[in-house]
Amino acid sequence: MKISARNLLAGTVHEVTKGSVNAEVTLVLEGGQRVVAIITNSSIDTLGVEKGKAAFAIIKASEVIVGKGVDGTKLSARNVLAGEVARVQDGAVNSEVEIKLLGGTPVVASITKHSVYALGLKAGDQVSAIVKASNVMIGV
Repeated sequence: MKISARNLLAGTVHEVTKGSVNAEVTLVLEGGQRVVAIITNSSIDTLGVEKGKAAFAIIKASEVIVGKGVDGTKLSARNVLAGEVARVQDGAVNSEVEIKLLGGTPVVASITKHSVYALGLKAGDQVSAIVKASNVMIGV
């Protein structure tokens, strides 16, 4: 299967917490960072998601927010993944920012060209990829 989402982050299921309708899934990535996803209990059962199982966090590039200097900042987004800008590719309106997370996992963000300018983003900058848990899909 091929998908249009740019980000497939390989990891291992660390924890599954079921609620009455939805579940919280925590994956540990190769570099040790954690990604939290909120998916339905039905999806947990259908995919066979359980602790110790290999899985992927799937995130569209348009759902990734780029933050600079956000370490220690309180945010409602569950996923604040530290990394370094690997490259910036400007388009007419949007730009693509590739962030290499600790451990080497790449994450691509699609943000406005204006935001790249406002943040002064360039290769080598220390940044965070920020994603709400409800914007993370799980694949097995």
